[in-house]
Amino acid sequence: MCGITGMLAFNDEGKKYLKHINTATACLKKRGPDGDGIFIHNNAALGHRRLSIIDTSDLASQPFTDLSGRYTIVFNGEVFNYKELRKELIAKGISFRSQSDTEVLLYLFIADKEKCLSKLDGEFAFAIYDNQKEELFIARDRFGIKPLYYYKDSERFVFASEIKSLIAFEVPKIIDKSSLETYFHLNYIPSPYSIFENVFKLSSGQFLKINFKEEIKKDSYYNIPYSENQHSYSDYDSAQKELRSLLEHSVQQRMIADVPLGTFLSGGIDSSVITAIAAQNTQKLNTFSIGYKDEPLFDETYFAQLVAKKYKTEHTVFQLTNEDLYADLHHVLDYIDEPFADSSALAVSILCMHTKKQVTVALSGDGADEIFAGYNKHAAELKARQSGLKAQLVKASYPILKQLPKSRNTKTGNKIRQLEKFAEGMKLSEKERYWKWAKWAGFTSKEIFTSDYNKSLDHKDSEKRKRDILKNLNDDYNSVLLTDMKLVLENDMLVKVDRMSMSRSLEVRVPFLDHKIVDFAFSLPAEYKIDNKQRKKILKDAYRKDLPAELYNRGKKGFEVPLLKWFRTDLKSMITNELLSDSFIKEQNIFDAETIKELKMKLFSKNPDDAVEKVWALIVFQYWWKKTYPERV
Repeated sequence: MCGITGMLAFNDEGKKYLKHINTATACLKKRGPDGDGIFIHNNAALGHRRLSIIDTSDLASQPFTDLSGRYTIVFNGEVFNYKELRKELIAKGISFRSQSDTEVLLYLFIADKEKCLSKLDGEFAFAIYDNQKEELFIARDRFGIKPLYYYKDSERFVFASEIKSLIAFEVPKIIDKSSLETYFHLNYIPSPYSIFENVFKLSSGQFLKINFKEEIKKDSYYNIPYSENQHSYSDYDSAQKELRSLLEHSVQQRMIADVPLGTFLSGGIDSSVITAIAAQNTQKLNTFSIGYKDEPLFDETYFAQLVAKKYKTEHTVFQLTNEDLYADLHHVLDYIDEPFADSSALAVSILCMHTKKQVTVALSGDGADEIFAGYNKHAAELKARQSGLKAQLVKASYPILKQLPKSRNTKTGNKIRQLEKFAEGMKLSEKERYWKWAKWAGFTSKEIFTSDYNKSLDHKDSEKRKRDILKNLNDDYNSVLLTDMKLVLENDMLVKVDRMSMSRSLEVRVPFLDHKIVDFAFSLPAEYKIDNKQRKKILKDAYRKDLPAELYNRGKKGFEVPLLKWFRTDLKSMITNELLSDSFIKEQNIFDAETIKELKMKLFSKNPDDAVEKVWALIVFQYWWKKTYPERV
């Protein structure tokens, strides 16, 4: 993967910002440590940082300009079907100077303009400048695997892989308060918004075209082909065979690289399936997993080792301690550009750091949970919709469950926490239940912010954003998965993997997100994916003979980080004396001082409940705030 940035000036005032292109490009060095390049033409500038994967020669360096000199591209990602596309272009008389997918993409765009996007099988964000029309074209892949931010005012249009590069162009750093309100519910900020006003994410499956006259066009070239209660497959066995065929092809394509490659192997079904396929398509496969030396409840390396042994992979296990997590804390918090409080980013960062020592590309199992219904909340939603006797009993037990001690860090405490959450959800409509179960930190604006700050919030805007997120939910269970694809996958899971892998200069590829697999998955009835006995039903059944039986006789574990013990030891001083100190909270004048005091007391009590997640969300924001506004500290 790589890092891209650039701008288009609309007038002489805008041209003054072109001088920042070198700094803006340098900000992305970790995304591309192997080289850099700058292109400047009249009102436009493009910058590129390179992580060499396909055609590592200088011939494939970027920015890359076609032979006519008219079009120049900066490209982050991979086009996995570039060899087939290259053959088609050669048949049309196109000559190539390199063996790169970048050059193929550029000439495909020259031939077909935005229609080229539907031909691409890959994960990408790219920009192409037409110096004849003085027009800039940017696009993002179908599911948002690769990031692309942009900003526009009356003087210029700026884009980049990461916000830090936009800031180098002196983009205003004004907090979008509706985004902040959403962050404290979800732990992340959904597309198309960001933490800053007027800084947007180009949403998945979209392109944008803009010229020096400020004429702008934004459109979608892909939407997941979902139709309520309409399905293409009526034969379960045939569907399993089709899934195997699609996954085999997807993994094979994503193993194309001119650098060493391996797989993440967590011990779950998803990464194990990818590993099984990859191992059968190479002589010796490197696999990597992490465990928690101090926290056996969170450790899953036993299951990963079973798969590694079956497929004779070169398996490496990284056993983490709480000290390892603490040592990596500042790396993670320094790298993220906007508040993002999925704590498993810490573990992913360390996994990527160690993996990068042996390979440059890793395949992951991301996406399978969203398209095949793999989360605990998916089973809970099915039970809530069926509203059977057991579900009604849990609902009736809510007053008792509310009084019992809860914690993610013990089996009993976590079970009580889950039951209480389920009982709460049973009282709500489908849309409100989804929103309730989507939360992590789960603050309301009234409890977390000062009264003055709360009055300054545009609650109507926040509600509108919420309605947009939930608009696809209906009686069809597949609508839950569609909402997860657009919300959870695009804005949490893929962001986490992209930022943490790129911070270590490691490329991660996601075979489950081949669009042909996603299209196939949404052509299936929900009962092929989930029933009262199992989640990810069709995926598990399709590969039951390929994986160790032990993987099928275990519960679902998220890629979680054991934070509580850490908060009470290594991180306690940072919480009480720095980021959440009484004096800092009062000076900052964003958060309600009493709420923060009560939260700290709860965190250090015998019944921390959800205080761990809430405190982590606050830590992430406070660290980001101090980093972003040093003049206010």
